[in-house]
Amino acid sequence: MAISSILFDLDGTLLDTADDLGAALNHVLAKYQFKPLTADEYKQHASNGSVALLKAGFGEHWDTLPQANLKTEFLDYYQNNIAVYTRYYPSIERLLQTLNEQGIPWGIVTNKPTYLTLPLLTHFALLKESVSVVCGDTLTVAKPSAEPILLACEQIGIIADKCLYLGDAQRDIEAGQNAGMKTAIASWGYIPKNLDLSTWNADLVFTDAQQLINHI
Repeated sequence: MAISSILFDLDGTLLDTADDLGAALNHVLAKYQFKPLTADEYKQHASNGSVALLKAGFGEHWDTLPQANLKTEFLDYYQNNIAVYTRYYPSIERLLQTLNEQGIPWGIVTNKPTYLTLPLLTHFALLKESVSVVCGDTLTVAKPSAEPILLACEQIGIIADKCLYLGDAQRDIEAGQNAGMKTAIASWGYIPKNLDLSTWNADLVFTDAQQLINHI
């Protein structure tokens, strides 16, 4: 399959943000005297947003707690410590450099809100070169809707069926499919162990970014 353009998910695909998200979660858990989650525990929920992480941390007590306050405390801490531990996944920098060198346009479509996405990208020089950044609140809908992906295609000036969308969550694959483009799974991301990825019906599965480089 010839790749003429690529759109990427952000968390769990380009960047490993789990440890900063986990630090925010454990900060809130400690404040309320709850046991912290280990990295293996919080990484299972890292792709699913603040509420999913908080629910994992507070467990059966979640419904009895001031949920809005907890979410605000989590997001405030994360915003103020957004790139302490976050890093590129292996070979991602080389992948983006390869795309730039070959003149293959690329963009980012994430469900992360704008006020967290744009400050995070400033910490990673290559990500600032993205031709399009569509966030979870750019439109009134987010992935798995096709609309954010189609907006990115429009901004970049590419045709959806000539583009590949790469992500680490089923909603990423569904969004790409809904947009009529080829899809690929970044299996290095926040995917639960022993999950049958064939059920997502993606066109491709990559175990690391180097495989994608070889595919270009």
